[in-house]
Amino acid sequence: MRVTVSVAIAGASGYAGGEVARLVLGHPDLTLGALTAHSNAGEPVAAQQPHLAAHPEIAGRTFDPTTPEALAGHDVVVLALPHGASGEVAAALQAVDPDVLVIDVGADHRLVDAEDWRHYYGSEHAGTWTYGMPELLHAGEVAAAAQRAELAATRRIAVPGCNVTAITLALQPGVATSLVSADDVVAVLAVGYSGAGKAAKTHLLASEAHGAAVPYGVGGVHRHNPEIVQNLRCAGASDVRLSFTPVLVPMSRGILATVTAPVLAGLSEDDLRTAWQDAYQDEPFVQLLPAGAQPSTASTLGANTAIMSVALDERAGRVVVTCAIDNLVKGTAGAAIQSLNLALGLPETAGLPVTGVAP
Repeated sequence: MRVTVSVAIAGASGYAGGEVARLVLGHPDLTLGALTAHSNAGEPVAAQQPHLAAHPEIAGRTFDPTTPEALAGHDVVVLALPHGASGEVAAALQAVDPDVLVIDVGADHRLVDAEDWRHYYGSEHAGTWTYGMPELLHAGEVAAAAQRAELAATRRIAVPGCNVTAITLALQPGVATSLVSADDVVAVLAVGYSGAGKAAKTHLLASEAHGAAVPYGVGGVHRHNPEIVQNLRCAGASDVRLSFTPVLVPMSRGILATVTAPVLAGLSEDDLRTAWQDAYQDEPFVQLLPAGAQPSTASTLGANTAIMSVALDERAGRVVVTCAIDNLVKGTAGAAIQSLNLALGLPETAGLPVTGVAP
């Protein structure tokens, strides 16, 4: 007899929380528990997540307040909260339900260096949890194993930032094999508006965003910067210098990252592609395209898939990697479910789509 795992979601009225709920509803071993919210507490779930309204686990439900009592008693609690909010809720949960598996899709527990947190977020660090990127390479690894072992042994998981996921997956095979230097990494990302959350802000209105591309977090101030550096160091880089510029573009979801870095002299494109192929050939959610082909964000919509292409710019002496993901799936909720599967001993791919929605 199959035993189902109950999953509560704090912040279930937002984009990330709603996407976690969608994936839980399609998972063979999971069932939805409490769905909590802050300002939307007491409202029908269908009012904020209308795309889920027809599912029998959603019909007639309202959001509970986000309290330790509402979240306790479940097998898993997913925190889909703004930065600075997860730490307090996690501490309260620790007091009432210390053995529950807690997965934070916010930023509070991603960084190892407390000073980095204070510099970029302006508050005290809540602590470091196991990093929820199963594909993360550790120095000397050709294929990811160490991070999966850590996830299988933990009860606290911090899901990466969406931009971080795209850049890390794009570049880490070259860093881990020392074919690529991380001392001059340039990353420019086209990012869908759902990455900015649901908060009502003038620059996020359709009348402002439609037909426009707008950079943000320019000049090294984006909060994902230290996390990207942290991951490249994990992969083996001794010195990381990063220029990262995200650009909001008029699409609801998706990230297309273009990442470049210097390569060793004398390398061919085939040499580079072999390193990426070795790293990802057994990864169920990473697809390396044939030489000359380029990824499209449209191919990743709704899927827990990263699609990438690797090329060599010979004159510049740089690798050019383009990587497409759905920021709400592989970039957030899908990574949470993938990590949850590993932590609970379930098949890593359970409940996670690999095919996108087209057109």
